[in-house]
Amino acid sequence: MLTVSDIAPNQTCAGLSRRNFLQAGVLGSLALPDLLANRALAAEAGLHLKDKCVVLLFLQGGPPHIEFFDPKMTAPKEIRSITGEVKTNIPGITFGGTFPKLAKMTDKFSVVRSYGSKNGGHTYHPVTVAGNPLQASMSALYARVAGTNHPDTGMPRNTLVLPEAIDPELKLGRNFETGALPTLTQAGDLGASYTAFNPAGGGEINSDMRLQVTPERLADRKGLLGSLDGLRRDVDASGLLESADKYQQQAFDTISRGVADAFDWTQEDPKTIARYDTRPLFDQKKLQRYYDMKRASNLLGLQMLMARRMCEAGCGFVTVSDCGWDYHANNNSPKYMTGVYPMGNQVDHAVSAFIEDVHQRGLSEKILLVVTGEMGRTPRINKNGGRDHYGNLTSLLVSGGGLKMGRIIGESDRQAAEPATRPYTPKHLMSTIMHTLFDIGELRVADSVPKPVADIITGGSPIEELV
Repeated sequence: MLTVSDIAPNQTCAGLSRRNFLQAGVLGSLALPDLLANRALAAEAGLHLKDKCVVLLFLQGGPPHIEFFDPKMTAPKEIRSITGEVKTNIPGITFGGTFPKLAKMTDKFSVVRSYGSKNGGHTYHPVTVAGNPLQASMSALYARVAGTNHPDTGMPRNTLVLPEAIDPELKLGRNFETGALPTLTQAGDLGASYTAFNPAGGGEINSDMRLQVTPERLADRKGLLGSLDGLRRDVDASGLLESADKYQQQAFDTISRGVADAFDWTQEDPKTIARYDTRPLFDQKKLQRYYDMKRASNLLGLQMLMARRMCEAGCGFVTVSDCGWDYHANNNSPKYMTGVYPMGNQVDHAVSAFIEDVHQRGLSEKILLVVTGEMGRTPRINKNGGRDHYGNLTSLLVSGGGLKMGRIIGESDRQAAEPATRPYTPKHLMSTIMHTLFDIGELRVADSVPKPVADIITGGSPIEELV
């Protein structure tokens, strides 16, 4: 526990008090300086981390793969994209009609047309767990190896960005359906090392890192604490305590500025905010009238901006949630899938802004963006003009991270119902992400990582056309 004492006079006969005024930085059973030091020592020993991070944009509800990146305009009317198609800058390749911005930058990402989640329900569990025996999401596995917080900045390693992180006044409720997965905001049986930080709330980690006094008063108390600790170190002939100064400084920096600054997207240049901002695209309240879209928002662009800031501050795995992709067209969502137009345009705007931004900042090799959902949608339009749950094919876009870009990988059959080439599944996606984040060869022989965790991370085969 980081504890600093106040030297203000006490009006009782006790004289000067040592009143504890701030207790901050408790993560599990470790004080923040201790945690930073332990994580740094582990890193020095070799945690096999690459200097990479992942942003997973998860489109909750099941985005229609035909209206996204496989429009099949030569198929019958009841199959082909209702939004039409738009030409890309790859000859002979088109996307759905709501993606004109992405269509102009296909050299900066790759699309996998033969990927299927094999999942038919509204939970991200099968996609991000990929059948591993621990039932831990890929972001949770990453945090278990990398550590709960970055050793230098204090930034949580595993973070979930909901629309409420942008607009705290929103009350979307349960807008990220995790099923039985205990690894997003509560530890569950796996323990605190697997949990994710939520900047919209954050639970205990958020409250532990909240500054309760002004930075000026904190500096006064920091001086007192430094003086007391200096006396203690003067009598330590061995010098073993010298390194404590570094981690104590990190603890103060974390509490007073580091983490909070990363979450404050309003600090960005107004031109950058305007490039990301998707709020002018549509009125979210009009979509929220429908039950299946009651958790939809028009804040995705600013969520992606926050994700980029968090990667820069040391977060290794950011999950961004965008809900409202359930398109049965049965009056729980708009007839004839008309909601796909504003929602698709928002993804096009937000993702293209993110990709363009990270390239301009020289971060395209460092940040891997993954865009997918829990499933795709049936190839044949139903009687209401909508599409139902379908796991055989699922939209998948990847950008950056040092992988091979500018590729359309695999093909679907003539009706976009099955893979016509080598099929890829969440196991391949997980392996691709883990190969991006870790040195797999070193991790296989690591003593510091539990074997069940190491086996999951190092097992499997990546999507071979990307690596």
